[in-house]
Amino acid sequence: MPSMDPVSTLKPAEVAVVMVEVAIAKHRTRADKLFIKAFTAGILLSFGGLLSEVIQGGSAGINAGNPGLVKVIGGWTSVTGGYVCASGHKEEALLTIGYIVQDYIGRSRTPYEQYDDSGIISTAPYNEFAVTFAMHKASEPQWHEIFLRGIGCNWLVCIAVWQAAGARDTLSKIVAAWFPIWIFVACGFDHVIANMFSVPLGIMFGADLTVAEYIRKSLIASYIGNIVGALFVGMPALYIYLGDYQFADTQLKDLEERKEEKPGSSNTVQEVYRVSSKQS
Repeated sequence: MPSMDPVSTLKPAEVAVVMVEVAIAKHRTRADKLFIKAFTAGILLSFGGLLSEVIQGGSAGINAGNPGLVKVIGGWTSVTGGYVCASGHKEEALLTIGYIVQDYIGRSRTPYEQYDDSGIISTAPYNEFAVTFAMHKASEPQWHEIFLRGIGCNWLVCIAVWQAAGARDTLSKIVAAWFPIWIFVACGFDHVIANMFSVPLGIMFGADLTVAEYIRKSLIASYIGNIVGALFVGMPALYIYLGDYQFADTQLKDLEERKEEKPGSSNTVQEVYRVSSKQS
């Protein structure tokens, strides 16, 4: 009987293999390339954060009568930075301290430029919203609240990544990832990378928040929460689909040879999947 599976998607077990092998490929990427990709990812993602700040900060009237609507719109628009980043094959949210620092440098560069140079959000009501938002993210909540929000956030982000990895074409990847990320932003969950734009921006505009408090509460709590949230997606996948999986070192060598033969191809996920299929 012919298979009825959509040709545009991978099966869950195939997605699990793709995720493992792409992770190994990333791990073996040269450090200087990862640094540049993480740095530029921070800047690109900040453009989505800036759009969200402009929309939410400029919607005070709507926010007074219908705050949920503003959150929904802000969540919808903030996703755009992620797709600018993804389409350029940049690295975001590699959960190691080194790449968190690199991404933070890129993230904090954009707030500085918006605060000091452009004047885009340096006047009311945008600067006032930036201060309020930073306080709401990093000062008002307790440590455990930010930690729990971090769990929910990266749980949804990892679902988005999983769904996007299962799609073959760009439009399907965008649709698959958009909604989980939209949910986490609209619900107010905390992502350590996303907060690297909004919280420093609020501090630059005069929020009653010290850098030490930001690091202790927002950055550390959300970082640990994000790791736990990722485990809620990764561990079941490991148990269900990868119990007897063994990575063959020849797969990456085959992948590198394929990339040399096709210098115009940059779709690492598809290339790794082809290699995985041949090995299996």
